[in-house]
Amino acid sequence: MVDGLAFLVAGLFAWTFLEYLIHGWLSHTFNTFATRLHSAHHRDAHNVFTVRAWMPIALVWALVVSLFPFSRGSILLSGVVVGFAGYETIHYRIHFRRPRWRLESYLRGRHLVHHEHYPGQCFGVTSAIWDLAFGTEPTGTMMKELCESAAATPPLTGTTNLYKLKYFIWLFR
Repeated sequence: MVDGLAFLVAGLFAWTFLEYLIHGWLSHTFNTFATRLHSAHHRDAHNVFTVRAWMPIALVWALVVSLFPFSRGSILLSGVVVGFAGYETIHYRIHFRRPRWRLESYLRGRHLVHHEHYPGQCFGVTSAIWDLAFGTEPTGTMMKELCESAAATPPLTGTTNLYKLKYFIWLFR
């Protein structure tokens, strides 16, 4: 039980690094398949969901869990998938809702600093740990002032790109 919980938490932690790699390196630093997709989000933050990733992630997860139920690897992968789901939820809330808690306000401020001031910094959406480790986080008074400025930004209204998921759902009818 404790072993499984440790692997689940390790998967959540691994997600924070994957998120940093995908957002920081694959979407901003290098010109990759993710760059074009992510640029659409920077042009219009209503494109908030990584809808095209949901089905492949779900299929890989289902395959691994069905072939290796309750193995350390499947539990670790489950932690990564839970981290991804948390990322999608937090990212949506950052753009479309007012924060309910202090942590949510902090994450919203950081992400809006990324969008509004420094697209080459603040790559972590669910955590600042890797930005701090790799020096891509503004620090001190400047960051505090930028986050306070971002707090005044109203949440987006209108629809998201979630409607695009319908193109994947028809496959399972």
